[in-house]
Amino acid sequence: MTYHLSSIILCLSLLGSCAPVRQEAPLLKFGLFADTQYADCPAENSRFYREALQKLDTCIRCFNEENVQFTINLGDIIDRKNCDLNVVKSYLCGLKNGVYHITGNHDYKEVTDNSVLYRQLDMPAEYYSFGKGNWTFIMLNTNEVAAYSNVQGTEKEQELAHMQEQVRQTGGKQGYRWNGGVSRKQLAWLNGQLAACEKSRKNVLIFSHHSFYPHSEFTALNNKEVLETISRYPCVKAVFSGHHHAGAFGYYNHIPMITQEGMIETEKQNAYSIVEVTGDSIRVRGYGRVPSRSFKYSTNQ
Repeated sequence: MTYHLSSIILCLSLLGSCAPVRQEAPLLKFGLFADTQYADCPAENSRFYREALQKLDTCIRCFNEENVQFTINLGDIIDRKNCDLNVVKSYLCGLKNGVYHITGNHDYKEVTDNSVLYRQLDMPAEYYSFGKGNWTFIMLNTNEVAAYSNVQGTEKEQELAHMQEQVRQTGGKQGYRWNGGVSRKQLAWLNGQLAACEKSRKNVLIFSHHSFYPHSEFTALNNKEVLETISRYPCVKAVFSGHHHAGAFGYYNHIPMITQEGMIETEKQNAYSIVEVTGDSIRVRGYGRVPSRSFKYSTNQ
């Protein structure tokens, strides 16, 4: 009898030691997707335009099942026709919680008044920020100064010419028509936002359509100016971007720079992620072509 009792105790002890360790519950949990680029047209090369809706539907169902608190769209939800926005938005209505948008270069197709596009996407402004607990989410507009975003005849047209000349003089890779930049006004706004967050000990996540780093033919036209600004502020914990469908990753002055893979690419593979923020880590749970990553950060609290 004693032998049997000790065996049971030993077994229970072993079972207890093998129990999975629970991960810390996240403070924030949100969905993230980029470059859906839906269009009612046949596939071209590796881009499957009609299939994008099924991928988006799968993504939305996952976000709902995982109870994300909100979702962020990194831009380019359509490819070529403004009327397609209504189709994509009808799918996004299936999200249990809200979605925050930034624009991508393709979203400006058939748009002659940028403010109309921002209203269509329920954006409070062409660039903006919002708060969640001790975190500030900064939504940049890297399409503000671009050949495709109606800058003709405005001060931004001169800024665009200056950016393009700077790219030529420095031998940059990104001097293509599909890339845009951040105006001097927006850069000053960003600096003010980050200074205020630093002073109030808020943590910051930054989102943009074009990436800033690693440098490639898909980075923002004035990526170096943006990098110089954000690297001055320890409150910035990570930067998320889209546009470069293959995805990319690197650290700039210890800041993780994540370029999320584009949903439009490939016929079958999807691309989206769920980001979880804990007291000391940012965890990216990737689906499909998006790899999973985890980063430690120092808190500003």
